[in-house]
Amino acid sequence: MPTTNLLRSRFDIYRKVPKDLTQPTYTGAFISILCCFFILFLFLSELTGFIATEIVNELYVDDPDKDSGGKIDVSLNISLPNLHCDLVGLDIQDEMGRHEVGHIDNSMKISINQGEGCRFEGKFTINKVPGNFHVSTHSATAQPQNPDMTHSIHKLAFGDTLQVHNVKGAFNALGGADKLSSNPLASHDYILKIVPTVYEDLSGRQRFSYQYTVANKEYVAYSHTGRIIPAIWFRYDLSPITVKYTERRQPFYRFITTICAIVGGTFTVAGIIDSCIFTASEAWKKIQIASLLKYGNNKPYKPVLPEKTPISALDFCVGLFPTPVKAHFKSLFALSF
Repeated sequence: MPTTNLLRSRFDIYRKVPKDLTQPTYTGAFISILCCFFILFLFLSELTGFIATEIVNELYVDDPDKDSGGKIDVSLNISLPNLHCDLVGLDIQDEMGRHEVGHIDNSMKISINQGEGCRFEGKFTINKVPGNFHVSTHSATAQPQNPDMTHSIHKLAFGDTLQVHNVKGAFNALGGADKLSSNPLASHDYILKIVPTVYEDLSGRQRFSYQYTVANKEYVAYSHTGRIIPAIWFRYDLSPITVKYTERRQPFYRFITTICAIVGGTFTVAGIIDSCIFTASEAWKKIQIASLLKYGNNKPYKPVLPEKTPISALDFCVGLFPTPVKAHFKSLFALSF
């Protein structure tokens, strides 16, 4: 028992104050209620931030997808409303010597505009070197005299499709491009700068995609033999800079630390404010009491004394004697004391 008492008296830093030694106030109650609402608001804000995830981005120089074999997947969807499907083809060439005319693997042609137009959808791969792919009539058995290259692009994307609402990037920068009102005999050059992009989710799984910027020009080309057959060119080059998006969540220990700081800091500041208000009110009360004692009713202070009762000279003289003597005088003179 002595050891327990010693432990309690030496190491208890949270000593309790009896309730009869404390003084409740209306100001303290009001500040306490405000503190509770303030702490609740901050707690809910921190809880929302803890549950939600944030996206952190960084830049570095490297090839993120080394397992791809130096290839990039491409998805193209384009409509040519005034060019027959028999004339539409896809050609691919690059600086590694690839030159493919009339690529047909994983591609599909859909007749539109009552068979007068064509919608080309294709998926293919390109090498990670500068090059181009273009939609043209070069693979057709017979070249038309005046091919109409007016078009609208529905989709042009590289790599995996990323559908993350927190990531805003140019993954389909040409989606919605409309050249239907352009010169039918003009060629179109789309110059693309492809930026490798990596997205890593909370589980650590990575997805590899590519953003790109685009510039375009429209022209009618001629050579010494006459006008050159128009085409829709997509000339690309790769950026050495990789953009990485990492999905993160606030650590639990940081959340607990923040909550403790909110609760402790709020009560500490509220205690200081309440102490200042209480001290100021007590000082003001003392000043008022002193002013009343010194200048009450705007008149000099005078103590109130008991009211005196007038007595006769005989009563005063008899009052000087002891009680038995007063009784004797009472019987003699029938005096009333």
